Amino acid sequence: MKGLFFLGLTVGAFAFVQAQDTDSIQTRPIEAVNFTKRLPVAKEIINVRKDIDSRNLGQDLPILLKNQTSVISTSDAGNGVGYTGFRIRGVSGTAINVMMNGVPYNDSESQGTFFVNVPDLTSSASQILIQRGVGTSNNGAAAFGASVNVLSKDPEEKFYVKTDDSYGSFNTYKYSAEVGSGKFWGNRLSVMGRYTHINSDGYIDRAFSKLNSYNFTALFEEGKTRIRLMAFGGKEKTYQAWNGIDRKTWETDPKFNYSGAIYDADGNISGFYNNETDNYRQNHYQLLWEQKFNEKWNLETTLHYTKGKGYYENYKQGDPFSRYNLPDVNGDDSSDFIRKKWLNNDFYGIVSTLYGKLGMVDLNFGAVANQYYGRHFGNVTGVFLPQINEYEYYRNRSVKNEVSGFAKALVKLNDFEIFGDLQLRNVDYDTRIITAGDGEGADLKKNWLFFNPKAGINYRIGNGKVFLSYAHAQREPNRDDLLANNNVKAEKLHDFEAGVEKQFGIVSFTANLYYMYYVNQLVLNGELNNVGAFIRTNSGKSYRSGIELGALAKISKQWEINGNVSFSNNRNLDFKIENTEGIQDLGNTQISFSPDIIANLALKFNPNKNFQFSLMNQYVGKQYLDNSEDENLQLKDYFLTDFNAQYQFKIKNNDIALKLLVNNIFNKKYVNNGAVWDGEPYYFSQAGTNFMFGISWTIR
Repeated sequence: MKGLFFLGLTVGAFAFVQAQDTDSIQTRPIEAVNFTKRLPVAKEIINVRKDIDSRNLGQDLPILLKNQTSVISTSDAGNGVGYTGFRIRGVSGTAINVMMNGVPYNDSESQGTFFVNVPDLTSSASQILIQRGVGTSNNGAAAFGASVNVLSKDPEEKFYVKTDDSYGSFNTYKYSAEVGSGKFWGNRLSVMGRYTHINSDGYIDRAFSKLNSYNFTALFEEGKTRIRLMAFGGKEKTYQAWNGIDRKTWETDPKFNYSGAIYDADGNISGFYNNETDNYRQNHYQLLWEQKFNEKWNLETTLHYTKGKGYYENYKQGDPFSRYNLPDVNGDDSSDFIRKKWLNNDFYGIVSTLYGKLGMVDLNFGAVANQYYGRHFGNVTGVFLPQINEYEYYRNRSVKNEVSGFAKALVKLNDFEIFGDLQLRNVDYDTRIITAGDGEGADLKKNWLFFNPKAGINYRIGNGKVFLSYAHAQREPNRDDLLANNNVKAEKLHDFEAGVEKQFGIVSFTANLYYMYYVNQLVLNGELNNVGAFIRTNSGKSYRSGIELGALAKISKQWEINGNVSFSNNRNLDFKIENTEGIQDLGNTQISFSPDIIANLALKFNPNKNFQFSLMNQYVGKQYLDNSEDENLQLKDYFLTDFNAQYQFKIKNNDIALKLLVNNIFNKKYVNNGAVWDGEPYYFSQAGTNFMFGISWTIR
């Protein structure tokens, strides 16, 4: 099967589905999209309704993007609900710049993207822009593997009521209700609102998810002015599944979950704590003002505020009293505790972008000012000592300020387009211990000033183009990096890209060559911290190089074939580690979690306007869990096939769609994520064959 798969790719079915011209997208023209389409960068522009909606049955956004170019998606619970993530070009989510309507979504301190906090985000999106590599200047931290911008949909012009409901494996279900007012008040105002609840027991033992989300949008339009007020967010409660399992357990009991285990005196598991959970609420508020001055100049300004608050809870067995700033009790120096680690944060700022045109020159100026204020604290309660009520044993706070600006220009000279981009970014980070805890927080004050230039050129060839580009990016370490090593260095990246986009009859073809040279890249060392986040280390000099190919072939009115393939080489240069034997030089090694090949091939059949069937295949090559190239510490390659079907019909004013998604139809036992503990591999098991069935019902 693999041989046939690669043969199909090699003879010309290299796919590129969404990154072509998006004129067919039935949405209002967006300046960010129009500008991005012309840039000399590797990109994909995804129409959510056309490309993702038939699979949007409750799984998180990273899972819905898993078949995009150079993307690998992961799931702690094993079935795509709850904590999920993605890597692009082998780069982890902490180095992928994610934005929502141009507003930074990455957590300011951890730089992580926690989509579990905004469940069913896809249902409120219209388009998703993916720029691989550095791309162009964005808001927030620099993109070291890719940038992803999720653009929200506008309210519809006419009144409607919609419900999306689904059910599937592992008692996974979703129910969602959405109402749109249509235009009123002289066609100037329209509003829409959505509420979603998602529940899943998870594939992994006890890895349940209870997720709630909402979205409210009000749109005011008059003349050359558009104002959108948006409020969206969610609340999640998930049982922790971020520890993984050892190889022997994976082979015999892949669903096993160590989280919450309580051990007896002989070291055997006697039971599990039933509230070993993560609990978090996140609310986003955005006020977007678009002002068109004339046919050539347009200003977009966004005020934003994000409020997050929550905790994760653990049963801690045999912990010393001193860890919690408590005196020994009755001569004992340890006991069992229930610990809650809290995060209470605020993120707010302004993002403003001016689009203009002077003759043959398109201009784009942006300014950003953001502040993050975070409070970290922990509470503890004694299990067997009722006199120890809930007690705060540590507290620290962090403030992070960012001010940045950029200027972009795209100059058209006959068949050439020359692109230039200059960004200046200043970051101040200050964290202070208020109440000292055992290893919690630090007293640090850091400042970084980054200048990031970019340049490129397009050359039009009929209905396509070729391009060359160079981008320089710098990125500050995250909080965990700094706490582990105060002297950790900022990352630097030189990104060289060359590509072609061309239409050949029924085939749309793209190819992209890249070479990304890093200085002090923060690579994953395979180990996890106490919240399941990967620990990173500076690797000195390293590079990622590769070729990404894609095509879309419309064989007939009924048949379509598409896919993509990425061949890459990802190496640390003169990599060194420190162990009990001192400094060890490992030489040139493969970067962790960076497979040499990622490929997708999809076949779509539309027998008529009502039916749609899709068969989606993905192959991912082997990956190392750390940077030592130890054959014992690797994830094997895997090949997956998913099936998707949709039947749409209309009854008077009712639009109805029946949807079916079957993941991993050949029941492949595989792992797409793992870690290293005490020199041994740990795996995050993924589900075998599983399904979701849903119905979407819209009354207009």
